[in-house]
Parts: sequence; C-alpha cells; structure tokens
Amino acid sequence: MHVLTLTPFYPTTYDDAIGCFIAEPLRPLQEFGVKSSVIAVQPVYQGRRQTSSTALPANWTRYLAMPGGLGLSSAGTFLFASLLFKVRKLHRSQPIDLIHAHAPLPCGHAAALLSRELGVPFVVTVHGLDAFMTNQVGGCAGQWCKRVSQTVYRRARLVVCISDKVREQVVQGAALPVETTVVYNGVDSGMFCPESGPSSSGVILSVGNLTPIKGHELLLSAFAAIQLFRPDVSLEIIGDGPERSRLGALAASLNLGDTVRFLGRQSRTQVAHAMRRCTFFALPSRYEGLGCVYLEAMSSGKAVVACRGQGIEEVIQVGTNGLLVDPGDLPALTGALATLLENLDLRRRMGDAARQTILRGFTLGHQACHLAELYRGCLA
Repeated sequence: MHVLTLTPFYPTTYDDAIGCFIAEPLRPLQEFGVKSSVIAVQPVYQGRRQTSSTALPANWTRYLAMPGGLGLSSAGTFLFASLLFKVRKLHRSQPIDLIHAHAPLPCGHAAALLSRELGVPFVVTVHGLDAFMTNQVGGCAGQWCKRVSQTVYRRARLVVCISDKVREQVVQGAALPVETTVVYNGVDSGMFCPESGPSSSGVILSVGNLTPIKGHELLLSAFAAIQLFRPDVSLEIIGDGPERSRLGALAASLNLGDTVRFLGRQSRTQVAHAMRRCTFFALPSRYEGLGCVYLEAMSSGKAVVACRGQGIEEVIQVGTNGLLVDPGDLPALTGALATLLENLDLRRRMGDAARQTILRGFTLGHQACHLAELYRGCLA
C-alpha cells in the first residue's frame, strides 16, 4: 500500500521535535506493508527547511500564503496548485492508494482537491482542540476557516482524531455527520525508557513551547510555593517561544534564582535524557488535544502532573499512573507537586504504572498497527 502523507509539521535540522508525532510512526508502518511518501509543506514567507536525519526523507514544497491566519482559508487551494504536477508525477511512477493529510488547513483542503483530481480517497488527522481553526483565526476569516474545514471533514473517507476530546470537537462543529475515529499518538518506548540506575533527586521537568496555553506561569507560581519548604528542589523547563522573556522576569520576581533553569529548545535525544533523570514531570497545559510529552514522560517511567479537560485525561488514571488538577488551580497544582516530592514510594508506583500503560497500548507499534488497519478499511 502506498500512502501519500501531506503535513505542515515535520522534523527539521533546526528542530527534530517538530512533527515527530507524524514522522516517527512511518518506519513502523513499513512492517505492516505501508510505504509512505512524505510531502512536507511550508508557506513561501518562511525560510527553507531541510529534513532531520532522524526522519524518513520528505519532499519540501512551498506554497503561496499570507502571513498570519488571514489567508488560511484559501491556503489549501494555493497548496493544491503547488502540489498538482509533483503529485501527478509521483502517482504515475508509484500509484498512490490513499492520501493522509495532517490538519484540515491547508493540507486537508489540498488533499480533498487532489483526491478529486486523482480519484483516490483521503483521510485527515486532527491534532488539536482547535479543530476548525476558529481559535487560531478570529472574526470573518475564522468563520471561513470553519466552513472550509467542515467541507474537508465531510469529504474525507475518515477523520482521525488523536483523542476522544478532539473527536468531540470535530463532531460538535461539523454541522453534518462525519466519519470519525480515534488513533492515539504512540511513543518510541526504546528512546523514552526508564533510567537504568537511580534518577537524580529533586528535579521537576516541564517540556513545551513557551506560550500562554502551556501553563508555565502557573507552574512557576506553584514551584515558588514549593521552594518555601523544599529549597533543594529545582525546576527545568525545556522549550522556547514568545513567553520566554516574560517567564524569566516572573521567575526573577518570585526570587527563584538559579533553582529554575530555562534550557531552551533541545533535541529529541536531549529531551529523552532529561526525562530519564528527572524526579517527575509536570505541565499544567490548558489546551492539549493529547500531549505527546506526557506520554513520553510516562514511557520514561515518571509520574506526570497534567490538567483535566485535555486529551491526556483519557490516559491518566488519577493516583495510579499520574495526577490531574483543574486548569488554573494553583493550590491543587502546588499540592500535587508537594505530594510527589514528599512520597518516593508513590512516585515509583506511579512511574512503573505509567510505563506499563504505554507498553500496553501507546507505543509507536500500536499507533502504526491502528493506522494500517484504518488505511485498509478505507480501501476495502
């Protein structure tokens, strides 16, 4: 089976974590008889990118688009125009059985147009809670994004959602019935594995882009409260983004000094190492379709602290393999951090249970198996 993958996210030489959740299942898919051709797309106003050596090769294609969200509703049409000759040529040499687009705009829209042109079906994966782009793009432009996304979902053979929480968003906003299914992201359980020896004590780890929805501000405030009785504990934050300066200023105002370390963007290998050596993982994000970093920490044998109302709620069993708090609840987050810091046995039990949760159903092998079954079902 030959599947064409269209994606706006894919690992690059600059950042091998971008789109890792798309790239990493492609090699295991080969074991299930699925050959993948990848076209990674980017608007013309962005700098040219090269594929990371850690991922399967991708053909990078640029398309006409306006910066920001104003032109997002029409970007799929321009992307289709950029892709048509290239995809026709590929289809003649290696017939494409199915197109798998990631995100409705622009790739899903382009896939719908290519599907009609080539006479092959397409599926689209929704990776976040903003299923219709109306949070990303406001006003009239956002409503156009919603209309185009609705059309994409209705034309797709199947809409693949990364959690039931995402699926709810798709179904509620689709206007008409659409065919949906859930395929959870998987983890490289070999890369993200427990430390062979004892992990370092007193390091809370957080990994995520430094944007307001990730909840780092709340985490810093909770950590400041922890510092009053556990000055030996440190907080490490991996990631970069527009909130970097403001979060640094907040840490200074809370007198956290060098107990908080902003480590910036790091490679997948570095993140895996940090997860192995940390005491536990915490990210009080308010807007996650699932959250691969939680799964990676769990695969590393760590207890995790996350928020209710996100896709990860479908994976974490409170008190067994992790803890959940309400979004924005500072006392609850502080209490969760304190509970894990003060109870070594609880951390170990949760970490062991978290690892087993991943091994039983959330590895790359599980994800690839589910995708291969889904592809064959779409062609039956």
